[in-house]
Amino acid sequence: MGGIARIAVLGAGSWGTALAALLARNGLDVRLWGRRAAALIPSGEALQNPQYLPGIDLPGSIRYTTDLPAALCGIDALLVVVPSHAFAETLRLCHPHLPAQLAGLAWASKGFEPGSGDFLHEVADRILGEALPKAVVTGPSFAKEVALGLPSAVTVHSDDDEFAQRVARALHGASFRAYSGNDIRGAELGGAMKNVLAVATGICDGMQLGLNARAGLITRGLNEMLRLNLCLGGRAETIIGLAGLGDLVLTCT
Repeated sequence: MGGIARIAVLGAGSWGTALAALLARNGLDVRLWGRRAAALIPSGEALQNPQYLPGIDLPGSIRYTTDLPAALCGIDALLVVVPSHAFAETLRLCHPHLPAQLAGLAWASKGFEPGSGDFLHEVADRILGEALPKAVVTGPSFAKEVALGLPSAVTVHSDDDEFAQRVARALHGASFRAYSGNDIRGAELGGAMKNVLAVATGICDGMQLGLNARAGLITRGLNEMLRLNLCLGGRAETIIGLAGLGDLVLTCT
């Protein structure tokens, strides 16, 4: 089972930049693509993203570009880190330029496709075909903490076990743990649905209803996530893990 040596990260926001920094520190050849020419600027031998991760030094080995075909040329894997509403458009732009030897597509975007309500793996299947291996990277992960190298953990789910393990190995490092699974639908649901409960928790806090109410809301919300996930064909252990409970606790607290 070969590893991933060259990867393109699409999206130079906080999370995309943090993951690009993590992968570069792990020794990968990383191309980071964004729409703004000045998204990453030199800072001595390092780079910085002053808009999204101000004051944090990033590996100087990251190759930043606004040229999408150049970013995709010769890569082993693709990691898309754009908002869910831009996911389909980004894949359509990529499709003509993807190399034939591409090992697979991963994404760290959370949510559903606006309008259709489709899961992002369904969007990817529709645009790039079902044969290409696909994986979602999800879990409790604030971008700033990952960029600073603080301890974090995520999970990588795919219908292709080998590809999930390859992505997890690429991300895995001294202070970053990446686990793998094969419940892609459940993992995507956990990452999307926890946002609804986080908004509800914010309302609860804003109304000063107390910590009892907050704990009850989070707990009953987790139960609702479990039931919905099972109805949609996912597995309970996915929601109890990093993709559900972990992300829910981080976002709600």
